[in-house]
Amino acid sequence: MSGAGMPVPVLQMRGVSKRYGSQLAVDALDLDLRTGEFLTLLGPSGSGKTTTLMMVAGLQQPDTGSIALAGASVADLPPYRRDIGMVFQHYALFPHMTVRRNVGFPLEMRRLPREEIVRLVDDALDLVRLPGLGHRLPKELSGGQQQRVALARALVYRPALLLMDEPLGALDRKLREQLQLEIKRVHRERDISVLYVTHDQEEALTMSDRIAVFDHGRIEQIGTPEELYDQPQTRFVASFIGDTNLLSGRAFSTANGVCEVETPAGRVRARARQPIASAAAVTVAVRPERISLASEGEGLSGVVVDVIFVGTARKYVVRLGDGSECFVLRQVGQPPIGAPGATVRLSWQAEHASVFGA
Repeated sequence: MSGAGMPVPVLQMRGVSKRYGSQLAVDALDLDLRTGEFLTLLGPSGSGKTTTLMMVAGLQQPDTGSIALAGASVADLPPYRRDIGMVFQHYALFPHMTVRRNVGFPLEMRRLPREEIVRLVDDALDLVRLPGLGHRLPKELSGGQQQRVALARALVYRPALLLMDEPLGALDRKLREQLQLEIKRVHRERDISVLYVTHDQEEALTMSDRIAVFDHGRIEQIGTPEELYDQPQTRFVASFIGDTNLLSGRAFSTANGVCEVETPAGRVRARARQPIASAAAVTVAVRPERISLASEGEGLSGVVVDVIFVGTARKYVVRLGDGSECFVLRQVGQPPIGAPGATVRLSWQAEHASVFGA
């Protein structure tokens, strides 16, 4: 609930659940979307994120719980009265209508005066940088242009909330990256509230103010991209967001939030993100770019298996003493450490790693 003086969230979900037969798709979900915020629902296929979006849109009804927009329940409101714009992966443009007619269609349904429709359509096409293309049919546009038309149509009547379900999934990588920045620009210029669904972690990190990580119908963790990347609260979040090395072991001791862990490859230290009992089975997560590589000194001993050039960095594949492998990233410009077959040492600062109950 919002406290005294706190702004009412544009979207508020409390205890929302949805089943399809025996499958629990969304499980007692609580979620707030702040006004003007870009919030992404991120997770693997089947984790409940699209079902959540469909319930907000009114295209699915929750079995339990409440959904409110701007503080008012939408339980009895049909989709077209929820003041929501939607953009899907498949653009759903009318093939027989020009770009202008496609964008203006929601305004025609609202019976706005023709002069106002012309003005608002012009504004929307300018916003998505498609002026001068209003006379074309969808088949005469590229995939990226069609998606911009779909975005313009969703924004043309200035909805309070914009829902986007995998809108860039059908585009190639370069175009997808360009449109990510375009969508963020539109979000900033219009200060619109956005609920965005994707399974692409890089897309979520690039675009979001906050990210809600879904798994099995529940939110594992919600926070800024930096919080999720640097301070994961669960093993699932650590492994799903970015590249991560996972080492199994047993907790040896914990002091001041730092846990010493005995692994088959040696003893390591990591920040405990949750209470860890002594001798408990645990998993240590550490990012490849957080690991220091040296030819000698302290740390886990390993042998370089491969060195892979990935453009801005070199990825070292290192086999540890127990046979497991670790990945280490070293930026181009740093001196190379060890060719395949060389013995190296791996180490990191405790605050740059996380330990979770196994």
